[in-house]
Amino acid sequence: MALISAWPLISPVLFFLRCFSSSTASSEGSVFQFDIEGSSAVSTQEATVIRGQQQAVATGSWVPFAEGCQEGFYRTSSGKCSPCNCNGNANRCLDGSGICVDCQRNTTGQHCEQCPDGFIGDTVSGAPTFCQPCPCPLPALANFAVSCYRKSGSVRCVCKENYAGPNCERCAPGYYGNPLLIGSTCKKCDCNGNSDPNLIFEDCDEVTGQCRNCLHHTSGFKCERCAPGYYGDARFAKNCTACNCGGRMCDSQTGECLADSPEVSTDTDCPTISCDKCIWDLTDDIRLSVLTIDESKSTLLSISTGVAAQRRLNDLNLTTTHLQEAMSKKKNHAVLWTIQVDDVADEMNDLLREAETLDEQGNEASSKGRLVQKETTEINSRASQLVQQLNNIRDNIEEISSKSKYYAIQQELSPEEIAQKRSVAEEMLKEIKRRKPFTKQRQLADEEENAAEELLQQIEAFHEKYNDTRSLVTDVLEQLSEQDVKLSDLEEALDEALDYVIQTEDINRENTARLQRQEKQHESIKEQMDEVNSILLSATTILDGPQKVNSELSEVLKNASGFYAEIDGAKKELQEKTANLSLFDDDLVEKAMHHAHNLRRLADELDGNLYGIDSNGLVQRAINASNVYENIAGYIEEANKVALLALNTTNRVKDASVGIDTQVTYHKGKSEELLIRAMQLQRTPHDSSGYTMADTRWQVNGTFARMSALRSQLMRAIAKMQSAETEEARERLEQAQLKTAEAVSATTTVTQATTPMDENVRLWSQNLQDFQHNSEAYDSAVHSAGDAVKKLTEVFPQLLDKLRRVEQKAPANNISSSIQRIRELIAQTRSVASKVQVSMMFEGQSAVEVNPKINVEELKSFTSMSLYIKLHKDNPQLAASPDRFILYLGNKNAKHYIGLAIKNDNLVYIYNLGSQDVEIPLDAKPVSTWPSYFSIIKIERIGRHGKMFLTVPSLGSTAEEKFIKKGEVLGPGSLLNLEPENAVFYVGGVPPGFKLPPSLNLPGFIGCLELATLNDDVISLYNFKHVYNIDTTTSPPCARDKLAFTQSRAVSYFFDGSGYALARNIERRGKFSQVTRFDIEVRTPTDNGLILLMINGSMFFSLEMHNGFLYLRYDFGFSNGPVLLEDSMKKARINDAKFHEISIIYHNSKKMILVVDRRHIKSVDNERTAMPFTDIYIGGAPAEILHSSSISSHLAGSIGFKGCMKGFQFQKKDFNLLEEPGTLGISYGCPEDSLMSRNAYFNGESFIASSQKVSLFTEFEGGFNFRTLQPSGLLFYYSEGSDVLSISMERGAVVLNASGTKIQSPDRNYNDGKTHFIITSVTPERYELTVDDKKQSKKNPAKDRAEKSPDIIKKLYFGGAPLRTQQANFTGCISNAYFTRLDQEVEVEDFQKYSEKVQASLYGCPVESPPVALLHKKGKNSSKAKGNRNKKVGRDKDKISQPSSGLKKLYQVNLQREPECHLPMNPKATEHAYQFGGTANSRQEFDHIPKDFSQRAQFSISLKTHSSHGMILYVSDQKENNFMALFVAHGRLIFVFNAGHQKIRIKSQEKYNDGLWHNVIFIRGRNIGRLIIDGLRVLEESFDGNTNTWQVTKPLYIGGVAPGKAVKNIQINSVYSFSGCLSNLQLNGRSLTSASQTFSVTPCFEGPSEAGTYFSSEGGYVVLDESFSLGLKFEVVFEIRPRSSSGILLHGHSVNGEYLNMHMRNGQVTVKLNNGIKDFSTSVTLKQSLCDGRWHRIAVIRDANVVQLDVDSEVNHVVGPLNPKAIDHREPVFIGGVPESLLTSSLTTRNSFIGCIRNFMIDEKPVSFSKAALVSGAVSINTCPAA
Repeated sequence: MALISAWPLISPVLFFLRCFSSSTASSEGSVFQFDIEGSSAVSTQEATVIRGQQQAVATGSWVPFAEGCQEGFYRTSSGKCSPCNCNGNANRCLDGSGICVDCQRNTTGQHCEQCPDGFIGDTVSGAPTFCQPCPCPLPALANFAVSCYRKSGSVRCVCKENYAGPNCERCAPGYYGNPLLIGSTCKKCDCNGNSDPNLIFEDCDEVTGQCRNCLHHTSGFKCERCAPGYYGDARFAKNCTACNCGGRMCDSQTGECLADSPEVSTDTDCPTISCDKCIWDLTDDIRLSVLTIDESKSTLLSISTGVAAQRRLNDLNLTTTHLQEAMSKKKNHAVLWTIQVDDVADEMNDLLREAETLDEQGNEASSKGRLVQKETTEINSRASQLVQQLNNIRDNIEEISSKSKYYAIQQELSPEEIAQKRSVAEEMLKEIKRRKPFTKQRQLADEEENAAEELLQQIEAFHEKYNDTRSLVTDVLEQLSEQDVKLSDLEEALDEALDYVIQTEDINRENTARLQRQEKQHESIKEQMDEVNSILLSATTILDGPQKVNSELSEVLKNASGFYAEIDGAKKELQEKTANLSLFDDDLVEKAMHHAHNLRRLADELDGNLYGIDSNGLVQRAINASNVYENIAGYIEEANKVALLALNTTNRVKDASVGIDTQVTYHKGKSEELLIRAMQLQRTPHDSSGYTMADTRWQVNGTFARMSALRSQLMRAIAKMQSAETEEARERLEQAQLKTAEAVSATTTVTQATTPMDENVRLWSQNLQDFQHNSEAYDSAVHSAGDAVKKLTEVFPQLLDKLRRVEQKAPANNISSSIQRIRELIAQTRSVASKVQVSMMFEGQSAVEVNPKINVEELKSFTSMSLYIKLHKDNPQLAASPDRFILYLGNKNAKHYIGLAIKNDNLVYIYNLGSQDVEIPLDAKPVSTWPSYFSIIKIERIGRHGKMFLTVPSLGSTAEEKFIKKGEVLGPGSLLNLEPENAVFYVGGVPPGFKLPPSLNLPGFIGCLELATLNDDVISLYNFKHVYNIDTTTSPPCARDKLAFTQSRAVSYFFDGSGYALARNIERRGKFSQVTRFDIEVRTPTDNGLILLMINGSMFFSLEMHNGFLYLRYDFGFSNGPVLLEDSMKKARINDAKFHEISIIYHNSKKMILVVDRRHIKSVDNERTAMPFTDIYIGGAPAEILHSSSISSHLAGSIGFKGCMKGFQFQKKDFNLLEEPGTLGISYGCPEDSLMSRNAYFNGESFIASSQKVSLFTEFEGGFNFRTLQPSGLLFYYSEGSDVLSISMERGAVVLNASGTKIQSPDRNYNDGKTHFIITSVTPERYELTVDDKKQSKKNPAKDRAEKSPDIIKKLYFGGAPLRTQQANFTGCISNAYFTRLDQEVEVEDFQKYSEKVQASLYGCPVESPPVALLHKKGKNSSKAKGNRNKKVGRDKDKISQPSSGLKKLYQVNLQREPECHLPMNPKATEHAYQFGGTANSRQEFDHIPKDFSQRAQFSISLKTHSSHGMILYVSDQKENNFMALFVAHGRLIFVFNAGHQKIRIKSQEKYNDGLWHNVIFIRGRNIGRLIIDGLRVLEESFDGNTNTWQVTKPLYIGGVAPGKAVKNIQINSVYSFSGCLSNLQLNGRSLTSASQTFSVTPCFEGPSEAGTYFSSEGGYVVLDESFSLGLKFEVVFEIRPRSSSGILLHGHSVNGEYLNMHMRNGQVTVKLNNGIKDFSTSVTLKQSLCDGRWHRIAVIRDANVVQLDVDSEVNHVVGPLNPKAIDHREPVFIGGVPESLLTSSLTTRNSFIGCIRNFMIDEKPVSFSKAALVSGAVSINTCPAA
């Protein structure tokens, strides 16, 4: 029994000895395995034994207790043996629990399933087989990570506090060292407190630790000593003081002046030397260098990279030797152990009893140990919390100290006041300490903290599983995307193959039909041959007629020559008439002067009358002023037309003579062409037997028709030449005199129009003077209107200044610009009138036609209007007929409108969308119960849904009653289609004769109305087109008895982007001092806008909002130019529709500080200079200031602020902006509607998302507007599990995809740049898609689907989605979106409230109208349009190419920019003008030359240049025997061409390289050449030649020629490219705009420029010459200033598939390389944007398989596989782009670079792009636009 009971203890021992002896015997001579990655040493056989033992016993087998479990198993509570679950990392586990003991290979956890902190496993998911130290940056030897993990195939490190970088390879800010150096660590920067206190960390070199910017007159490695010329204690006392030694040096500690160096005795030959301050500075520098060398020496001595590895190998060898010795000893002792086993069996009974006792004691000790461990953990956590609290207290103390100092400086407190405030604070602190501690609250907090920790642990566990799963998602998505690309390619190939099959079938059918027809014709030909022969005889007779015509034409030509001579003879008479016309022009100008004087006199009278009356008349002043401005603009425009007619009369007479000559030449050419065709027709019957009789008869009849047409044309030409007598010029002169008389009559009309206005103003003034009212609110409102209308009179002097220019004899274009400026002033007047916040009284017969400035397209899908209303209930007319009309906005035909009326004692909102009326009566608040003061009404329409709000205030309190009523259209309509030319907006009534719809055909309103907003715009009744029966005698404006609606107006101002505030002489409220401060609060949803602007000559100060962040730029006359201070770290976003307090502090006239919401954003130092300003513009500025050359180049944009402002202060002194005399176009209040973001712009990589309580697969309706030029893109995305609902654009069509059910719109033209409206409806029965009221639907196949829970919050996306879908993200605008939701009513979505916004702009829509399709031939080296390689473009052979979307598109999106880019994608350029030069062969090539080019070639072109030589146009035949050219030589224009062997050369006398635009016409006729410059210089030369022999071939060269061309005919210095701009190229009256190939041609940019190479958005690249190439070892350095965040920078490609590519993608720079083995890459992402408008330096170094990338000193590198067979290829290098054929599928960025590149160097050798092998596309060499 004793032996049986002891057996469970003996059995494991015997088993262990047996296994140990067998393993020992088998392991002799085996090699022990070492894990070089740092894992523990475990042999391969041992691991096999562990796994084998776990498999030796069946799982769950029951073993008697006496036998025990084998190793690798543990006994469960039921007595069974189960295998240890240790993941192969341990062979022991505890009985009962199965917890693993002695985990190997650096693993931990209850089942050896985890890696400890600082280690990482060898698998992405699941338990690791071994763990190795984190490579952060080096495993084991230099591991500075707390932990690490894998993501996207690479290791990510969580660095310790002092380290930073993806692999902890560099020190964190404020620390220095080199973590990549073994033995080195990161230490904290120590500058002895002498660095900039505004920085969060001390600034020192991140490697050496040397302090960068020592302040307080200190210097040294750690700012530990005083600077030269100063003395004192720099470390502790910090009292470095300037030496007082008259310029000599002093002792750095005591300040004693040091003696000058002794002079050399005069009895030697050495010269006398006197040491100055430079010697002592040099001495200090040498001493500093010695210290630096010592530190570098110690650093170098610490480097021992190989020693550590050698030491480790020695340790491993020793370990191996010791283990072998130990194994041999164990083998010898095995026999002895076998003998001792018998003795052990005898003692086993005693051990069994002791084991049971120990087992019980062990369990008790284990439980106590766990308790102790738990308490220890809690104590440790509490200690950590205490340390953290102490650190927080310390930080708070430091922050309080710094704030107290800042507060003292800001408030200018004395030391006594500071001490007093400090004592008060100490008393408060003592009082806090006396309070009782929050013990109970602390206990509750601890309990909550414990619960939170448990929850956090669960979340962390879930997060780990989530990370593991997400890491797999990336791989799956990449594989899916690759498959998607392959499927797309396959689909395109199949489509193309299908097209070919269809074309082949069509051709086969046509051939079959053609064969049948030919067989029939062949049969009939034999029968008709005789008849054909007879007809041919008659045709020969008929052809004698054209020969006679030819002889007649010769006589006509003689007569034409005679007429031409007569015209030349009449030249003197025409010149006299021209002189008479000039005199006539003078008379016209004198009359215009008299006209302008009368206008000015009338305006002065009106101005005096406006200022002479009281404030009650100011309402009518807006009426009169608006009408006066309209009339003045109309009359001046008529006078302008008369003047233009008179000035152009001479040109018309000249055109008549030129036209006669042109027609004679043209008809002669036509006759010759007809003769040639007749001769060909004569030969045709003899050569062809395939014509049928009908064909021959048709040709003969055509000959007769053309002959008769020719005869009639000749007769008309002769009649026209005979009628071109002097009487025509005389008649035109008489007509011009009649126009002058009309101008005089117009002046009289102005006088008659303004006289009654003046009388009405006086009359209404007297009437309003008698009107008395006691309401202060009314006085305030009318005074506000007076201020607004008074601004109209301030515009008047500017109008008069423009009119005075008419008094001078100026060119017509100057008059036109003046008229345009007058229109701009009238528009400003309208803007001011829109902000007059005063009501109008309506008496039942009066009406106002309002002039809203909103576009009717914006009202289609969404309409919102608000207004104030007050009824006159005591009016007897209202009692007799209470139903009244209020307003109507709609078409004149009463179709498509919205209206408001009072019917049956209810306020009724009525709208019609084309079918039937929808009436929404507000029956909850009858009109009879309304109060006798103002209430507010708001009406809305979203698609077919309508809504009306009524807000009734209370006189006694701030309480308000609110009522709401809804309705919707039951029919199919959902859009309000207003016609711009027929839309009207009537308020209060309608004019006589206008027919209202039956539902609104009611009497006019009786009471007061005031308009507030229409959609996002502020509107007013005083911005009207017409008023009817408005009489202030009987209908004065209503008083505001309650200011409930105007409380917000008293504290804030609304800017609509067109107005501004001007505070003059701001020092009247405060003085510029040591601390100068500006404060203002802003609220806006827009991206850009001007906030503050001060100007004084060339000095300026501007605060702008750029892409939602602040942008401050100023120049007070600094020697280094303007200073920029911007929120580059994106700390404070301003455009979130919330108020933000902005403070600008200028400290000590040398430091500018930017503060937002009382948080420091950024500061910058400048030269000590005071602010030189007196006036400040707020929210905008006049256009002439914003566009002036001195300020426009320094502004990020010239856009006025749109939003709300309040609290403007200078030196803490408030300003009332509306009371400032210079304020224009702003108003009180802050309308909420104008601050909503109802639209969003997406750039193809952006999207917005929101989480809502929606279920789109049960009952759903939604809609939105969109605009785009792109044919494809994802508009909307929503998913519930595997069900997806998406709306997208596919090839121009709109597609709804609901869980696999697709509905596609029949039209495919929705990418036309116009606004379209989509409505989507989902019901259990059907899916519906409506686009612009065109409905498509399908049955819902899942109508039996189980309903989803509607309470779950789900996410929906607009513009795209973060997940990879089949569609690309949308490019364009989405606006006025709505959908049915469970948590609120139907309303337009405010995108500003969306939680996730990625690269989307929530204001503005830069989508333009689409350009004409590009007709583009893809030449070998031409710039190719990306994405169009599969499209076929046709070309009409007989037509000149039409305007294309090539470079022309740059002007249509000229100022478009990416949201994250500072500069616009395309600089400002002259429209339709192109810049040539930079390379010797910069040019455009045109492949189409008209058939009649040899007979008639008339070119016209505009040019400007500073160059003295260069080719402008050249065309020739293949051998260049026949040619024509226009070029510049010595600044003069030369037109040259050949006539046989004769060379005709026409040369201008004047030089035209003055940098101004000149118009040039050059003509090669049949026997004459002409050169006409600016319409004044006409040069011509005649020649004799046969045009039939003069033929040229394509291409036509513009701006330059191909290499080797034109040398035969043109002097060598003019063969090279023209350097300048060309525009408006025309050939024979048709524009040439679509070049087949382009080489180094860009738009003609305006504004400043600088050195560099510009790559346009149209694409292009530079190919370097053969002297530069990239091999296995090189260094490339260059600078870039991009205008787009993505694009190819550099590309090299070899024939065997190896390549090197450098590109940007979303601001990240990547170098990708393939060396024949595999692809590998490295990237750098800067903290600031690469697209910030600055230059950035990029360097790439390659050495075989190692590539290093350096971007602005941010460095990263990659080590790829080594290719032993690598060959140093010398292949071409592409810069800025690359042909599509050379790009591999693995490259993610395929777009060309957009922006500037300069200082390009390869292996330290400068690269000149002007000497490149090829410059293809829109690339400008040596000139880069700076703005």
